[in-house]
Amino acid sequence: MVDHLENEQEEQELYEHLRIVADKGQALLRVDKFLMNRVENTSRNRIQNAIDAGTVKVNDKVVKASYKVKPLDVITVVLPDPPRDTEVYPEDIPLDIIYEDDDVLLVNKEAGMVVHPGFNNYTGTLVNALTFHLNQLPTMPGNTGRPGLVHRIDKDTSGLLIIAKNEWAMTFLAKQFFEHSISRKYIALVWGDIAEDGTVTGYIGRNLKDRRIMDMYDDEEKGKWSVTHYKVLERLGYVTLIECQLETGRTHQIRAHMKSIGHPLFNDESYGGSKILKGTSFTKYKQFVENAFALLPRQALHARSLGFIHPKSKEYLHFEVPLPEDFRLGLEKWKDYSTHTQH
Repeated sequence: MVDHLENEQEEQELYEHLRIVADKGQALLRVDKFLMNRVENTSRNRIQNAIDAGTVKVNDKVVKASYKVKPLDVITVVLPDPPRDTEVYPEDIPLDIIYEDDDVLLVNKEAGMVVHPGFNNYTGTLVNALTFHLNQLPTMPGNTGRPGLVHRIDKDTSGLLIIAKNEWAMTFLAKQFFEHSISRKYIALVWGDIAEDGTVTGYIGRNLKDRRIMDMYDDEEKGKWSVTHYKVLERLGYVTLIECQLETGRTHQIRAHMKSIGHPLFNDESYGGSKILKGTSFTKYKQFVENAFALLPRQALHARSLGFIHPKSKEYLHFEVPLPEDFRLGLEKWKDYSTHTQH
């Protein structure tokens, strides 16, 4: 289940690195007490564990809890979680609500909005907005700080997200995600001319050098099984508009899959799509692509449709949202270019 509850930021190894320089007038004080006073929202236990694990250093040397901090000492700490409380604070952020009843809520998320609080993103998230909109959202084991969420989409991906409004709905929807019975279709603009429809499969796991991005592996020890079906909607010369249907829901799945077959998403910086990968060497063309990047300043990925069995009525519901403005404008630009350059 946890697969669908993971967060892009959290998966970047949730470790907080702190560096504190003691004041000139610092009185001698045990390092554990010093850190309790200086690190917000932490516990004596977490500080003690960090000291025992050897991740508390003073002037680059590992110290014990009894070490007395002196003026101008440089204390560095690595903590296994960000030192924040797990309470989610409500924020009055406008939401594009597509559907809502007593059990579920569907939101059309705009690109740039982080789904839930995590490392470096504690406010302004979808969950902060939902907490304001609804009085109470359910949580499940392993879902602390992510009330109501049974899946997520990346910060710079737009489109549909379903939120559970009570524990029964959460359990019921989570089971559908686990069984891959929820229908999810995405629209993506990718580099290159895709010859035919296809399916990408493989084990998806962390890149060994940069844990913020995902790689494909042949070995089940190195990742989780993943399946994406794609079909061509429109060929536009140097780019192709495709529809992707997810069978599994792994982190960055479509982004990593399309890169693995040589067709990274247009303007996907993390996966190599923010460079000019196809086309001519003419300055005019380079300028055209730069202009298209400016219109669509993120990976060209939109969660267009979502179909699921309703937790209470047991009816199959299907929702679809149009492309957002930035994606639409970027796509129009490519269509225009493709029309005018064909002979």
